[in-house]
Amino acid sequence: MPFPITSQVQTAQQTPKHYGITSPISLALPKEADLVLARKLTETLRPFGVFEEELELQRRILVLGKLNTLVKVWIREVSEVKNIPASVIDNVGGKIFTFGSYRLGVHTKGADIDALCVVPRHVERSDFFSSFYEKLKEQEEVKDLRAVEEAFVPVIKLSFDGIEIDILFARLALQTIPENLDLRDDGLLKNLDIRCIRSLNGCRVTDEILHLVPNIENFRLTLRAIKMWAKRHNIYSNILGFLGGVSWAMLVARTCQLYPNAVASTLVHKFFLVFSKWEWPNPVLLKQPEDCNLNLPVWDPRVTPSDRYHLMPIITPAYPQQNSTYNVSASTRAIMVEEFKRGLAITDEILQNKADWSKLFEAPNFFQKYKHYIVLLASAQAEKQHLEWVGLVESKIRILVGNLEKNEFITLAHVNPQSFPGPKEGTDKEEFSTMWVIGIVFKKMEGSENLNVDLTFDIQTFTDTVYRQAISSKMFEQDMKITAMHVKRKQLQQLLPKMAIQRSKRKLSSDGLRAMNDGSLDLSVDSDNSMSVPSPTGLSAAKVARASSPQGSTGTATNTSDLQGKTDTSRGSTLLAGVDATKPDNVGTSSSNAPRKGAASLKQPASPVQHDSEKKAKVDSVQQNAHPSPCLSAGPAGPASPLENEMSKKAKVEELSTPEAKSSGETDGRVAVDPAPSVEVVPSEGESKTETELTVVDTAEEMPPAQKTPNADLSDVPMLPANPIPVVKNSIKLRLSR
Repeated sequence: MPFPITSQVQTAQQTPKHYGITSPISLALPKEADLVLARKLTETLRPFGVFEEELELQRRILVLGKLNTLVKVWIREVSEVKNIPASVIDNVGGKIFTFGSYRLGVHTKGADIDALCVVPRHVERSDFFSSFYEKLKEQEEVKDLRAVEEAFVPVIKLSFDGIEIDILFARLALQTIPENLDLRDDGLLKNLDIRCIRSLNGCRVTDEILHLVPNIENFRLTLRAIKMWAKRHNIYSNILGFLGGVSWAMLVARTCQLYPNAVASTLVHKFFLVFSKWEWPNPVLLKQPEDCNLNLPVWDPRVTPSDRYHLMPIITPAYPQQNSTYNVSASTRAIMVEEFKRGLAITDEILQNKADWSKLFEAPNFFQKYKHYIVLLASAQAEKQHLEWVGLVESKIRILVGNLEKNEFITLAHVNPQSFPGPKEGTDKEEFSTMWVIGIVFKKMEGSENLNVDLTFDIQTFTDTVYRQAISSKMFEQDMKITAMHVKRKQLQQLLPKMAIQRSKRKLSSDGLRAMNDGSLDLSVDSDNSMSVPSPTGLSAAKVARASSPQGSTGTATNTSDLQGKTDTSRGSTLLAGVDATKPDNVGTSSSNAPRKGAASLKQPASPVQHDSEKKAKVDSVQQNAHPSPCLSAGPAGPASPLENEMSKKAKVEELSTPEAKSSGETDGRVAVDPAPSVEVVPSEGESKTETELTVVDTAEEMPPAQKTPNADLSDVPMLPANPIPVVKNSIKLRLSR
């Protein structure tokens, strides 16, 4: 790949102009060794499919050309229907612009194209979603056509000759659309509908980024490398609280501004150097913000109090300036900063010829990284409903992460951006399910030998929010469920596809990845205090959780600009946003004592929860069993998988929707929780003292009468609609044992 450096260097030396809001850190020219490393970086990236073949690129250009012609023909037809003068129609114009990874020139093989249809003032949005939609439907090459008109950013999605395209709409206050239109012109925003301003924002930001970097080719190769690294390290997802494509592009662009003459190999190293030492929450800015006096809301912590709480602000360069990372939480920022530090250590080795670029792209083993995990399962009976449900649940998972990290006993919650198909329930009833895995690190506690940790309220707030959203947006169906369960590391292989586990094992990182400063948070090392596992809980525990996490559904309202009505094309799921709706969920917090599908019911010592039925009388005894690898149960006599046990408990809980159950507390739109098994953890002789075994205790038998509370007080949770759908409460109660 060519590296157009020399001319760039000469320009930088001849003109004092610098890019960005500060002077460059270094104007050093690349050495021959840097160019060699840059070529090696390109060759390392090729097998990952980050470079598109020339034929495929030409095909994309051809498809966009056809789409652009189609837009011009459609605008002429609309103009004629609206009796626009012939002289205007001849020059009315109209154009398709691109933005996102395709416009930046860093799209990968098979990636979709983000496009914007720009039309003159006499063409209405309703025309776009009616006559243009019908025109697209007539095209032979168009498949999978769907419109999301009521979205936060309205969009038409389609596959044109096998290429996925998302088309936004913007109507400008112009009589005609010239071919040389520059969307960076702030004057174009005057008198525009807010939805059009949002639609234009993607193109304006992308174009600004390209105009704010000193060398586009070096920027592109660096960005390809950083995006691949972020995906491999499970930190690429705006919706889950990490960074999305635009945010990564802006960080790379800022690095390019600070080292304007560096080639990609140097820029990748400097990227990790700069952002591993960046003093967050100081914002990353590519240019000084400008005020166009259009009274649009912009990111400004001096004016907007909520902006002061953003943890990792990366500000878009186009007016109206916005923070592209408002979803970032304390946990996700800590995870990313640690990954920056590891990236710096690896690139140090690479520049010293002690390692190859392939080491940077080795995927860490997420499923061996933590001792404790929470598994979320979203299920529905119809495929279409499931896609919508998955989109909604995924868009709210960051609320759960926020709830968990506010818990006084939790240091960090790390959600894996990759979702997996849920385990089969083994029933005749067809069901579609998707699963996410969240790694948990508990704090090292001093003093007390045993500490009770109740995650019920944290999880219930999340599930209530999801259900309320589903109900308010009228997408909720009776069979839509969320199941939450706690599993230990050894139990994960019972739930995850074999390929995921095997792939992770092959990608174990070397010890070098763990080298960190003593004071840093080592995410690959388990917490000393081991804690175990799920089980429904009663009033006292819920109150403890509420005290440690004093936030109700209303406190978890999300900024929805990133997801309202947007569709996650990787899964085809619609991300609905708006009011944070609440509806308690069917998650495995059964009030029954029976084994639960998906929760504390694994039986091998490797899966301590499995012993719940055998250990009820052995609460204080030390477990001495061997630790075989858990496996899915093949017959009734074998140990059940976590999900199977969770589901069997669900069946029992449904019986509680009878009048007797309702009389025990499910009235006035509130959901009652009957006494449920608590979980006690005792050290196992077979493991170190920091490892723990689970003992499940039947609270109906073991708890003193004063503790047998029939329901959980959820009076501070916003009221549900009248006659709520009967659901099961999620409850995870853990006991920390030395």
